[in-house]
Amino acid sequence: MVRDIVGQVAGKWPLWTLHILYQSDEPLRFARLLERVCGISQKMLTQTLRQLERDGLVTRTVYAEVPPRVEYELTAAGQEMMVEFRSFWAFVMGKLPDIEEARARFDGVDI
Repeated sequence: MVRDIVGQVAGKWPLWTLHILYQSDEPLRFARLLERVCGISQKMLTQTLRQLERDGLVTRTVYAEVPPRVEYELTAAGQEMMVEFRSFWAFVMGKLPDIEEARARFDGVDI
């Protein structure tokens, strides 16, 4: 089960979605998330949000309005996970030039 959860959360779209929600100071509507998670399709964002909700990392709130309004935000567990993830995020950002150089060297490309 741990491998399953880590594999799902560590994917490209779940991490970006969690990161966007973590950076937001308020719940976000689907359309706003779609704008902020660059490159994701509606279908993939829907699947990603459903999985994150299932795992207890995101909460979905539906408001009985016309038109209907749905908002997403991190749960306490989602917040806690992202706090722990910040050090990894900072490491990657700090090492980005080194990683790019290593990739270029491996691929045989001059920088």
